[in-house]
Amino acid sequence: MAGVAPGVFAPGHLGELTRIIPFEMVDDVLAQTRAHERRVRLVPARVTVYLLLAAALFTGLGYRQVFDRLCAGLAGLAPLRPSGSALRQARQRLGAAPMKALFDLLSGPAVTTAAAGWWRGLRLVAVDGTLLSVPDCAANLARFTRQRLGNGISGYPQLRLTVLLSCGTRSLIAAAFGPATTGELDYARRLAAQLRAGMLLLGDRNFAATDLLNHLAATGADLLVRCKSGRNLPAVARCRDGSALARLGALTVRVIDAEITIRTAAGIRSSHYRLLTTLTDASRHPAADLVRLYHERWEIETTYAELKSTILGGHILRSRTPDGIEQEVWALLTVYQVLRIAMTDATDSVPGLDPDRAGFTTALAAARDQLILAAGVITGTDIDLIGSIGRHVLAHLLPARRVRTKDRIVKRAISKYNARGPAIDRTTYKATISINMLRASP
Repeated sequence: MAGVAPGVFAPGHLGELTRIIPFEMVDDVLAQTRAHERRVRLVPARVTVYLLLAAALFTGLGYRQVFDRLCAGLAGLAPLRPSGSALRQARQRLGAAPMKALFDLLSGPAVTTAAAGWWRGLRLVAVDGTLLSVPDCAANLARFTRQRLGNGISGYPQLRLTVLLSCGTRSLIAAAFGPATTGELDYARRLAAQLRAGMLLLGDRNFAATDLLNHLAATGADLLVRCKSGRNLPAVARCRDGSALARLGALTVRVIDAEITIRTAAGIRSSHYRLLTTLTDASRHPAADLVRLYHERWEIETTYAELKSTILGGHILRSRTPDGIEQEVWALLTVYQVLRIAMTDATDSVPGLDPDRAGFTTALAAARDQLILAAGVITGTDIDLIGSIGRHVLAHLLPARRVRTKDRIVKRAISKYNARGPAIDRTTYKATISINMLRASP
């Protein structure tokens, strides 16, 4: 039986995938992880890698349907269509190691000359966790547990994903995932090895544990983490801007208290924020500036929305074994990183253009179209530094980011964002935000 010759998938056939992930890179990864096939296969290892990446673009389709899209633009060159069993065996032979190695090669802050993602010489990075649902089957339940819902009904088994994100470009520096029974603080400790001096790590209140902060600070990175406003932190010294120094184990942190007020046509509301930071010099790093900067942490929430709602479309993962889930998640993260690299390349080609103006949905749609059309199957001699995705992104730039005063809410309960009742005010308001620094209590 004739196999799928690797040469059928010529450079350019997979659009941006083979521009950013060339065949040579895939072959090196397969050699490094010893995943090359030992005899001629209907679905070779290289094709399997690209099949998994394409499946991350079309998460609502089965693998045979994804394979059809890989071959849709090949006309008379289309290879023999493998059975579902052949595709399953190919994925099992490949394993998860090549997909993880591929992600490791591509991970890291996307290269850009834009100022976004930097503050006073420090690279802004964020850490947070989320949950992904996996198929409810015996094999997955042996590793992943169901999470109890508020009404007492048990849902799908879930895994916990925690990533270290480069703000500005929203590219992935590192990721760790596994059973949801392991907390995101434990996964964050695994990611600490990727922190460096010159980084400023942003985290929410869950990451303010004393042991974890000491562990993260030992990497040389600086920290800016929110904590509970009622936490007892006796001051050991006071700063001119109203902040105070306190001790958390062996670590000296600066405690910043602020009242944030939002004014709209609907009224005024205020909330108390308390931040902890290892940037203890108040003259070099003013407290009010740090409070404003903390808003950048929300970029990691946007990233999770793009992964779960835009790419996955609210679907659960498809694999019915823990090994398959691991393989699938690394492929999903790799595709996300490829799209972010393509988007950053595009915005970086226009001096002064903020990466925020690049639309993730636009990039994803362009990548899907490129794959189906087999665009670029006959390659030319021109060097394309932006790519088709980049051209689509630049042609459909988003407006400048506006101030948001509350979580995103929609009307339909079955939507990707939870509806929270009929009395929700969904009017869009122009808002003014003011920050009042609070002096530490004696």
